[in-house]
Amino acid sequence: MTIPHIPSITPSAFSALKFDYLIIGGGTAGLVLAARLSTHSTITVGVIEAGPMTFNDPIITVPGRFGESLGGRYDWQFETTPQPGLNGRALKWPRGKVLGGTSALNFMTWTRGNKEDYDAWKELGNEGWGWDDLLPYFKKTETLHQSTPEHQAQHQSHFDAEHHGTEGPITSIYSKEYSVPHQHWHATLNSLGLETNKSHFSGSNLGAFTTLTSVDPTTRTRVSAATAYYLPSAERENLHVLTEATVQVILLETKNDEYVATGVGYACNGEKFMAKVSHEVILCAGSVQSPQLLELSGIGRPEILEAAGIPVKVANPNVGKNLQDHMMTAMVYELDSTLIGPAELRTNPILAEAAEKAYKTSQSGMYAMLPCALSYASLSQVIPSPTLSSILSHLPPAETNRDQVLEKQFVDGKKRGQIEYIFDIGNWSPYFQREEGKVYGTMLMMLQLPLSKGCIHIPPKDHAPRPTEINNNPVINPKYFQGSGGALDFAIMTHAQRFADKICSTKPLSTLIRKRVFPLEAKEASPFDPVAHPVTGEEDFTDWVRNYTTTDWHPIGTCAMGGYTGDRAGVVDSRLRVYGVKGLRIADASIMPLHICAHPQATIYAIGEKAASMILEDRLK
Repeated sequence: MTIPHIPSITPSAFSALKFDYLIIGGGTAGLVLAARLSTHSTITVGVIEAGPMTFNDPIITVPGRFGESLGGRYDWQFETTPQPGLNGRALKWPRGKVLGGTSALNFMTWTRGNKEDYDAWKELGNEGWGWDDLLPYFKKTETLHQSTPEHQAQHQSHFDAEHHGTEGPITSIYSKEYSVPHQHWHATLNSLGLETNKSHFSGSNLGAFTTLTSVDPTTRTRVSAATAYYLPSAERENLHVLTEATVQVILLETKNDEYVATGVGYACNGEKFMAKVSHEVILCAGSVQSPQLLELSGIGRPEILEAAGIPVKVANPNVGKNLQDHMMTAMVYELDSTLIGPAELRTNPILAEAAEKAYKTSQSGMYAMLPCALSYASLSQVIPSPTLSSILSHLPPAETNRDQVLEKQFVDGKKRGQIEYIFDIGNWSPYFQREEGKVYGTMLMMLQLPLSKGCIHIPPKDHAPRPTEINNNPVINPKYFQGSGGALDFAIMTHAQRFADKICSTKPLSTLIRKRVFPLEAKEASPFDPVAHPVTGEEDFTDWVRNYTTTDWHPIGTCAMGGYTGDRAGVVDSRLRVYGVKGLRIADASIMPLHICAHPQATIYAIGEKAASMILEDRLK
């Protein structure tokens, strides 16, 4: 990767500038906005990012080292509260703390939601956010590098060029090669009734497919918002990026009896500074920290603010609510010992050296590979009809417009990808301890449209003399398997888990598998082991799902668009303007009112693109 000259700036020099737009968070959407707004030479743009700037750390850049950065210096290392629905377990919640944000930490999966996902947002009254509205922004983000006919035949790397971009900053590609289990994925899923989807970016990702990845086609390195959007813009004289600086508060002033965002207060190297803005502050801190910063600035539920010692400026009880996350389980299988996975590279210097050489010389081998065997299935495809009808008969009464729109996706027979399955080599479970000398594979199952909703709020000051600050971690309470819809989420995951195991018991994938090791196969479990119980001829995963469900790292919704109900149910309007404050917008995953059946990376880029377009439109009015 060729790194252009990157201007450096001191906090004092940054604060002396006159900004038109000031962006909080140099992450996925934030850097899209920075790049697009700064194309206009008359607009001065500032970005404040809490993490460092790095472009050459292999734990970020090398695809096959995905996951190594989690829990380290590039991660905020958040944690949830103990979850009653998970038998009291607290979960680690990684979030990117580096220029590029979570796009520099994720697993580079490039998928798009379904037409119904985005049309549901529009149905709620968020004009301009339906599938047809967003498709131009999805395409604007992307440059598809098409696979050859030979590659398509061998790896099922299909695409429909009409629905992809050709000139966007993010290069989406298919890998050169795949793991051995991937070679059996499509035939296995096809035999179970999940057909191969040859156009999974056209508004339906139902079925099995080989996923695209956000990787550079030449260097086979990660493509993030930092490399794709910031680097080509870095030398612009009207774009200024300050890293390792943490915004502490959004400055609000009263003008004509209404609050206006006029800048931010931030800390850098132990000192405090202010930066002022003439047009807008744009909050792009993500689903965890966007609500946190609103509350620290006096925008939110009065009881939360008062307990934290923060004066209430704009009362909005929806800040931090509506938290939704994809929940995940990870079954682990012992595989044929001749296979090689990521763990083997990390423990065997000879294998690691060979992989490193292949990657450096030909951009191939294990370090160039990513898990790409995906499938999205409707509930009716993975849960027997009588069981599913019984489960859905317990849908809770809809309390809000969002509930009504969401519950339409659960009509029996509805063809929606409510469950995602992924399989690849490696032990992906944080709860299973591998044995040396054995090779493992993991079947991941993820619930896509959760009914459980949680919240994120700043903590109370606990009688301290000073109010709550940015360094006091927010209280993250996803309320997994809780609330009126929690029991239904749990029932769906428990029964869909059987299909996950069925995939691994079906040829040709099963020919690579020696046995299931987590949870233990029912015949091997002791009578006192809670992870496997034979029940009426079918295995019961109830206790195992309760004890080992974790996050898929896809939180959304905490500053959601309000739609028809406005600030009675939302935090921002359909143009992403914060209710009750002029000159303040939010553009990140927190504005999504309902979850999508997809990994959210591509959608967050599209949110950034659309936000930039709206801001420029409003500027010209």
